[in-house]
Amino acid sequence: MDVLLILASASPRRRQLLAEAGYRFEVDAPQTVEPEPVDGSTPAEFVAHLAWRKAFDVAARHERGLILAADTVCAVAGHILGKPADRADAERMIRLQEGRDSDVMTGLCLYRIERNEWVGAVATSVCRFRSLTDAERAEHLDSKRWLGKAGAYGIQDNDPFVCVVRGSWSNVVGLPMELLATLLKEHPSLTS
Repeated sequence: MDVLLILASASPRRRQLLAEAGYRFEVDAPQTVEPEPVDGSTPAEFVAHLAWRKAFDVAARHERGLILAADTVCAVAGHILGKPADRADAERMIRLQEGRDSDVMTGLCLYRIERNEWVGAVATSVCRFRSLTDAERAEHLDSKRWLGKAGAYGIQDNDPFVCVVRGSWSNVVGLPMELLATLLKEHPSLTS
């Protein structure tokens, strides 16, 4: 890939995934405020739109390069779960997911600045949550591992109460590496 990849994210997990895969990139976190889901929008529409907004926010500060933006949410029983606002919100999210499967969706947007060319897609994985004891739930909440994580957990934390049952593990972390590779392969004009 000849063009510089600009990651429009402050997420250390996304940086780690890109670095481990050998991508050359720089980081420029978007300044956009993540809105609450709009009534009537599906989780896929919501994350696709947010990824697009983040890409275009960062692109306004650059003259050239390929922006990579992503946004991840969990969805269970029609409820979109983003990042918890506080401990009580994290507990609400955990309780909602207990004993159920939830969809984890990440919207990706690749935007080539100097050509005003972009492509977007959404990856979906399914995670299964087992029911937690009160002690397990309290330990998770007290650990604060839920901070800044959609659905109030991080699959990379190896918590024994959640597992990926279908789809990409890296998608659940926050950046579907398989989808990224596919988009770059299918749209070579973005990288040339």
